[in-house]
Amino acid sequence: MRTESKDNTPSYSGTAALHAEVVTLSYESRLVSRDLDVRIPQGELTVVIGPNACGKSTLLRALARLLTPSSGRVLLGGEDVRRHTPKELARRLGLLPQSSVAPFGITVADLVGRGRFPHQRMLQQWSRDDERAVARAMAATGITEIADRPVEELSGGQRQRVWIALLLAQDAPVMLLDEPTTFLDISHQLDVLELCRRLNREEDRTMVLVLHDLNQAARFADHLIVMKDGAVAAAGAPEDILDEELLRHVFGLTARVMPDPVFGTPMVIPISGATESPA
Repeated sequence: MRTESKDNTPSYSGTAALHAEVVTLSYESRLVSRDLDVRIPQGELTVVIGPNACGKSTLLRALARLLTPSSGRVLLGGEDVRRHTPKELARRLGLLPQSSVAPFGITVADLVGRGRFPHQRMLQQWSRDDERAVARAMAATGITEIADRPVEELSGGQRQRVWIALLLAQDAPVMLLDEPTTFLDISHQLDVLELCRRLNREEDRTMVLVLHDLNQAARFADHLIVMKDGAVAAAGAPEDILDEELLRHVFGLTARVMPDPVFGTPMVIPISGATESPA
């Protein structure tokens, strides 16, 4: 359900898988967001968009407990994330950051296998469930054939798919992916986004993606969060909030928005970076 927030931007008031409740986020003395309130709908695919340095990645870090709010709190399933041990939290929530570095010499299969750490016990380091989860994750991301190759030998796109496979192997019901299509060509970008939507639809996973491509965001998102200067400029279904005025306000972009002729979702046609529309 969408309601109106205090600043008249649409906000989500249904069941939230994650809730950043009036949080203030900063890095030492640099303030990023003040009194930010964001709800991630349970069981939906949410996409976060906005200009560079608007606070998208900072929000994901706070949701994943990698950044502690100066004030406010983050709730996972209604519980403060600070109450969970690291392993408990990792069984419920997984994060793929923008950039990750693999240990030198590690193979694809071994790196993906590290996603199973939250599920392992002291007296049982590896199980058939772990083996099945890793095999399934590699198959889903199309990297089974390179399982034995060292990660450093792979292309940027292949590495990105390996990291996504690690996240899948973690098997958390809530998955946060920060710019998961980075380094991928258009075909593999769509493969990743369709995989995320399939995990959402078929396995009822709550997915949160940070993306830059407005048309991909509009096509794949159930719930869209648009950020500007550390605040939420709008939130809701893409067809309800994505319009020319919002694009001008948030991105300084002159554009036309019309229905995609194939999918019916909003399609953004950029005209110029000027803030005033042409005659």
